[in-house]
Amino acid sequence: MKLYYDLHIHSCLSPCGDNDMTPNNIVNMSLLKELDVIALSDHNTAKNVLAVKQVAEQSDLLVIPAIEVCTNEEVHILCLFENFSACEAFGAYLYSLLPPIQNKPEIFGQQIVMNALDEPVETLDKLLINAANLSIDQLVNVLPDYQGFAVPAHIDRSSYSIISSLGFIPPDYQFSCVEVKKPPFSCDFTGNVITNSDAHYLEHISEREHYLEVTEKSIKGVLNAIKKLP
Repeated sequence: MKLYYDLHIHSCLSPCGDNDMTPNNIVNMSLLKELDVIALSDHNTAKNVLAVKQVAEQSDLLVIPAIEVCTNEEVHILCLFENFSACEAFGAYLYSLLPPIQNKPEIFGQQIVMNALDEPVETLDKLLINAANLSIDQLVNVLPDYQGFAVPAHIDRSSYSIISSLGFIPPDYQFSCVEVKKPPFSCDFTGNVITNSDAHYLEHISEREHYLEVTEKSIKGVLNAIKKLP
């Protein structure tokens, strides 16, 4: 079956995300755009993932747990997980690796954790858009322990992408998928390519345009399609 997707969406927890990016608004906008599956992927945290999942359970929208990691090379890597508890555990580990630099909401934006009723429950102090003390090599090695899967994010961007930072995609990392924002994009890569919005505002969430061929509508089905597994 075909599942129309957007697997890179930020909430109001990302300081660069609009405060209207609440769990209910994200889910409802995704439904209005007739998407089948989304992933909430805030910067270096998973604190709003469960709330989005709980909201989506009232519909047919499938939510994939995710985090957008900023490595110490300042490369953004989209990390998708097989289950929510593992994603949250990795998020806690990742937050511990952020430098002790406090967020300044008046400069960078608020970092709001919400529940499924769109009620603020806490704010995070560390600035989430900083690079974690974790290299790409360390990330790809530790992710399997958390049932995670790494996808280099927006490789067609001139900043915070693996190509802009390293100049190429090292084959040793054996990435089976990369993400672009604006296809077509030509690079020396033979694996799967997905297109996501990297939305920080509701109107930027993808339209019903890009799809994956899956064997089942499940987290496993989506991840296997991205990995090009049977």
